[in-house]
Amino acid sequence: MYHYSTGSSHPLRVAVFGVGAIGGYFGGILARTGHDVNFIARGDTAAALRQRGLRIESGTTGDFLVHPVQVFEDPAQVGSVELVIPGVKAWQLSEVGPMLNQMLTEGSAVLPLQNGVGVTDDLVKALDGRHVLGGVAKIFCYQVDPGHVRHDGATPCLVIGELDNRVSKRLKSLQEAFQEAGVKIEVPEDIHIAIWSKFLMITSVSGVGTAEGIPIGKLRTERRTRRLLMNSMTEIETLAHSLGITLADDIVPSTLDFVDGLPAHAMPSMQRDFMDGRPSELGTLLSTVRQLGETANLHLPVNRALCELLFPLE
Repeated sequence: MYHYSTGSSHPLRVAVFGVGAIGGYFGGILARTGHDVNFIARGDTAAALRQRGLRIESGTTGDFLVHPVQVFEDPAQVGSVELVIPGVKAWQLSEVGPMLNQMLTEGSAVLPLQNGVGVTDDLVKALDGRHVLGGVAKIFCYQVDPGHVRHDGATPCLVIGELDNRVSKRLKSLQEAFQEAGVKIEVPEDIHIAIWSKFLMITSVSGVGTAEGIPIGKLRTERRTRRLLMNSMTEIETLAHSLGITLADDIVPSTLDFVDGLPAHAMPSMQRDFMDGRPSELGTLLSTVRQLGETANLHLPVNRALCELLFPLE
């Protein structure tokens, strides 16, 4: 089923830099709602978008096709925008950050949705920090082929916030735009706690899942791997606390409950990349835990063992 623009009372001018699963999904759903979305892509992805459009499959927000698609290979061709969604991997952000500058004006926002607790730091270093928001994507989606994204599971949720946690005019504008598009939006009191909460989940699931080579359904039901998940999460909770990040008292059991609700066949992107021989977020996730733990003089045996097992294999 193909849907076209439903219109938006306040259309935004948006650039999506890198059209993989996350960039494709959120860029596509904004385009469907009538926003002016410009996709920056190269190679097979650019060719697929021009020829066939952007195809999104979702059991909750509906299947649709964005066609024609506004595709550019050079961000300088896009002009100024109100929102940039970097759709590249976390370890690529420091490289692409300077390229985003040419699309930014006063008030423009850059919304990184990559996994990791140092993501915003990389962008703040590369850009004027005023432009950078904190963001967390609660969604399971993956790229089937270039220009084709599939979303499984519950209604997507975005957690967004200014890095100083104030409620700004642009934050309210983005909240309205995504809500109109059918995306649940949360604006927490502290965006950094939200980022660490996602980091605790995705690092544990990615690390244990990749080491075991099994999908989430088996990971959460087998006693041994569920205990590994719980122990990994507990270590990251301890690490966060040592750094002054106060996570929810029930962060480990509530995160396990969240994992229990994910599609049984799901695998995090790090695990899929690792299996397919592509560069993964291993360094962004597990390596960060190890490095921060060593700096804090903490004993984190599960996450250290996962690092020692996986790094030689990547």
